[in-house]
Amino acid sequence: MKAMLLEKPGPIESHPLRQVDVADPSPGPGELLIGVTACGVCRSNLHMIEGDWSSRGVPAMLPIVPGHEIVGRVAQLGRGVEGPAVGTRVGVQPLWSSCERCEYCLTGREELCPQKGLTGETVNGGYAEYVIAKERHVYPVPDSISNAEAAPLFCPGITAYGAVSKARLAPGRKLALFGFGGVGHMVQQLAQLAGAEVTVVARSPLHLALARKLGATYTVDASSSAEAEDAFRRIGGVDAAIVFAPSTPLLKQAIRVTKAGGVIVVGAFAEAGELPFVDEKTVVGSLLGSRQQMHELLELAAEGKIRAVVESFPLERVGESSRCSHSGRRLPPANRCRTRRSSRAAARSSCSAVPPATGRAAARARGRGSAGWWDGRRPPPISVIRPRCAPPT
Repeated sequence: MKAMLLEKPGPIESHPLRQVDVADPSPGPGELLIGVTACGVCRSNLHMIEGDWSSRGVPAMLPIVPGHEIVGRVAQLGRGVEGPAVGTRVGVQPLWSSCERCEYCLTGREELCPQKGLTGETVNGGYAEYVIAKERHVYPVPDSISNAEAAPLFCPGITAYGAVSKARLAPGRKLALFGFGGVGHMVQQLAQLAGAEVTVVARSPLHLALARKLGATYTVDASSSAEAEDAFRRIGGVDAAIVFAPSTPLLKQAIRVTKAGGVIVVGAFAEAGELPFVDEKTVVGSLLGSRQQMHELLELAAEGKIRAVVESFPLERVGESSRCSHSGRRLPPANRCRTRRSSRAAARSSCSAVPPATGRAAARARGRGSAGWWDGRRPPPISVIRPRCAPPT
């Protein structure tokens, strides 16, 4: 299979990701083989690829295939797997596995499991034609959601859902959102579903325009701290803040503008500084969300209540897409993925013809009596998905 391999972390401009041909993986007991159709490009992938988190043990192994917001079709079942059936469209999020036995797993907080596995960090991820997943950590994708729209639900989406669930929002309460990208634009939509008035704080004019397009009550330019503070004084402060910008000054500002008794949810590395106890403010970290919350999020998306604003690229351009995410720009229109017009399904998710499978992959597909999508051919070329900076037209 084709895969984008990280052998040594380095600046994204040095092209640390390399396209290689490797053997197809085989599912073990309790595992599934998934033919990948879309995988999101996450900013945390970029931190890992460039070595920013090496001191924290990320990635846990090298070489590794990154990518942790995955959509695809079940291609093969490992021993003892009862479902989902071959051909089912499923998603995989960063939480690749959990022990199922610790206090966190038994109380619906699997993302805190000390023995958890992380997709694309401790095991190979979705920048490949195939990926291995655990039976109990895949999620059926509703038919009403396209591959491109579904993939970001499995990282930005569930990360946003977990953060919003901690913010104690209700109709009429005011939320300040610091950092507006893949996760941020999902946070805004979920907070508005809860009835909150959302103020988005960001530096990019494109991000602020998208926030307004999605219905933000106010937008604040973060490039001037004084102007931002003045804007929050006029608003009268907020009941809660959610911070996804890895910035100590912004986190401290979020704490200042949150009213007494409010909550500040933090989803990025930053230093909170002094926290006056007399204000009874709560600062809480947020990593992802539970498996139950993942199912709830997919239901909201199926009902059209939340959607990802994305653009798509073929797999071999994942490095270029990451560089765009790093610089906050979009690829030139002439360079974007072109799709075949001969098939409506192919036009949604691919950039070239689908080559037939050969050898072990074809034999495996024939041997399992597969029907429908899994017909002994390779999965369609993969779309790499990243958040769109500009508002949708």
